[in-house]
Amino acid sequence: MAENYIKHKYDPILPKKDEWPVVKLSKSRKDFIKRVAEASKRSVLQITGDNMALLKEELETTLYREKLRIKQNPWDVDPDDEKDFWNKVKSSLVQISADVNTTKTQKKKKYLDILDDITIRYSEEIASNFIHSHYKVTRRIVTFGFARLLNAARVKGFRSIFSNQYTLQDKIQIVGETDEIRELASKGTIVMVPTHFSNLDSILIGWVISVLGLPPFIYGAGLNLFNIGIFAYFMNALGAYKVDRRKKNLLYLETLKTYSSEAIQFGVHSLFFPGGTRSRSGIIEKKLKLGLLSTAVEAQRSNFQKGLNDVNGKIFIVPVTINYHFVLEAPSLIQEHLSLTGQERYYKESDEFSTSYKISKFLVKFFTKGSDISVSIGKAMDVLGNYVDTDGNSMDRNGRIINTRDYFISNGNVTVDVQREEEYTYRLGNRIVEEFHIINRVFSSHLVAFTAFQMIKRENKKMDLFNLLRLPEEDIVIVYADFKNECQKVLDRILELESEGKVQAAPHLKDDLDTIINHGLANVGMYHAKRPLVKNEGGNIETQDLSLLYYYHNRLEGYGLEKIF
Repeated sequence: MAENYIKHKYDPILPKKDEWPVVKLSKSRKDFIKRVAEASKRSVLQITGDNMALLKEELETTLYREKLRIKQNPWDVDPDDEKDFWNKVKSSLVQISADVNTTKTQKKKKYLDILDDITIRYSEEIASNFIHSHYKVTRRIVTFGFARLLNAARVKGFRSIFSNQYTLQDKIQIVGETDEIRELASKGTIVMVPTHFSNLDSILIGWVISVLGLPPFIYGAGLNLFNIGIFAYFMNALGAYKVDRRKKNLLYLETLKTYSSEAIQFGVHSLFFPGGTRSRSGIIEKKLKLGLLSTAVEAQRSNFQKGLNDVNGKIFIVPVTINYHFVLEAPSLIQEHLSLTGQERYYKESDEFSTSYKISKFLVKFFTKGSDISVSIGKAMDVLGNYVDTDGNSMDRNGRIINTRDYFISNGNVTVDVQREEEYTYRLGNRIVEEFHIINRVFSSHLVAFTAFQMIKRENKKMDLFNLLRLPEEDIVIVYADFKNECQKVLDRILELESEGKVQAAPHLKDDLDTIINHGLANVGMYHAKRPLVKNEGGNIETQDLSLLYYYHNRLEGYGLEKIF
């Protein structure tokens, strides 16, 4: 993989701003919403078939769940007419059932009218409100704000806030296939699929897209983030469409998927986290949510049905890993993970980052500490998981060009085959997971956390995970010489894996071992009140929080490194 460090802003080689797909989409927003609503309706009817009873059941289920949501979990961002709308739906359903003189055909038409109303409403709720001028302002604010925080720490004196001595590129390293993604963005539609560890990920990826000179991407953002006016402004400006995770009914989920598919077909570059949510355990995602991922496969087939081909209708999947030394939310995330997996065997504590003040304080510390971030851009693939070259050609395992369109043909024509597309989506999900592990960048903090936890585990072989995590931290001491010896074994294996193209190692892992260990200890969980690993006065290794150590250890799960111990 190319080690392309971004030290300057790329020269634009992509379409002018007025020609950006997302700008074109925003200009035809009303028509696009109608298209999404119609396609969503067709999708629901495909699922229910010609069975009016099933359609009625789905409408009633949607009504029940929505009324329950309004009563039990209302948000400020919810529309003012929510109750009125769903009361109207209820009245319509009751009226259809009560009217004994209505024929089956008339009933079906009335049910379809209700379905129309709901899918249009959902499409309107989901749709982004991208405004180009707001996007430019937001991009400048994010870049300026982050850069000022960085310079305030590194440049002494009153004028430090206005200094340009350091740039975000000095702190955030963008590595990998940067040239390829820029080239492909001018040839087809990019779907970027990053790992997800922190709430900082969305802002970070948005900045990366900007600094690479790419047009803005649309992405799904939790509706709860739109509760706060300033957040709503930024989210809309960055091209976010709204995802309401409270809504689990078929009609909403199909509309959400359809929005994504139609936007990709429109040529809008898209981003979504295929893990669905932040990794609670700290492990790189092994099992992906296939719902939104399936929309890329569906969009590719639809493009082929419209007569587009591998030259002018290609969709490219680009895996991305985001690599941190520490994650702000790690304490609450690992507690939630252990609570879910351990049930009564693990007791969750309160979230130590529960206020906006603490998050703001974190951002200041984050950018004023010396800890690095890297964003690894993987090789682009087609929707079947085949690598593509810089011209967008799909390549088989032997490096021969293949035609993606052929995989969607039955009896000489491109056809809809739900089972086939489900299989393609499953295959694509597995390929993304493979790529996540290949482009994952190992930091010193990952090395020391993995080694320490495995050593503690080896010393307590008879304990299961939850009993192990209950060990008193003050009783755990690892002799430095032993620790160094085990770190060397793990490091040697990581470098072997790197030479085999199975993982990436940060440049600082080429330093002498004592320097690597000290760097890892200084950075792992650097912000947390209780540190996962520290060196005591005697020079040996201790932990102040075993659960946190477990979280950071998990970053290197999936490489067979535990066999060393």
